[in-house]
Amino acid sequence: MKKLTYDEIPDAVVNLGEKIEWIELLLKENFYIHKLNDRSQNHLVKEKCSSSFNKSDLAQFFYILMDENVLFFDDKREKYNRSKMQQFIEENFTYSGDAGLQTKIDTISKQFSESKGFTYGEKQLRFLDKIIWMFQRRREKVAAR
Repeated sequence: MKKLTYDEIPDAVVNLGEKIEWIELLLKENFYIHKLNDRSQNHLVKEKCSSSFNKSDLAQFFYILMDENVLFFDDKREKYNRSKMQQFIEENFTYSGDAGLQTKIDTISKQFSESKGFTYGEKQLRFLDKIIWMFQRRREKVAAR
């Protein structure tokens, strides 16, 4: 291994941290798979849908679709619908975590609350601008065909 200069140390530490996170993720996945495949349990490993969004953006995305009644479990009972939507996201999706690694969602309740609250209005506007830009880019691609 080559000796690092003083200026190279910060980059090397970041690189090492990313490698450690990657190893931890692999170990967690292996533990999860082995735990589910244990002879005392007869469960299948459930594949989850990955997302390029961070946890907050993923919550905002689903919250908007839920709030606008695009996606719902029960359009009459708001609290029940919200609870089922959160459970659905937690059980079926991962988000882009630190170093871009897909991360399991233990709970998304806090992020859903932030999506509803007016305190995070600027954050929501930035997210909406991002989504609108994505849809506009998509529209241009379709129109160009």
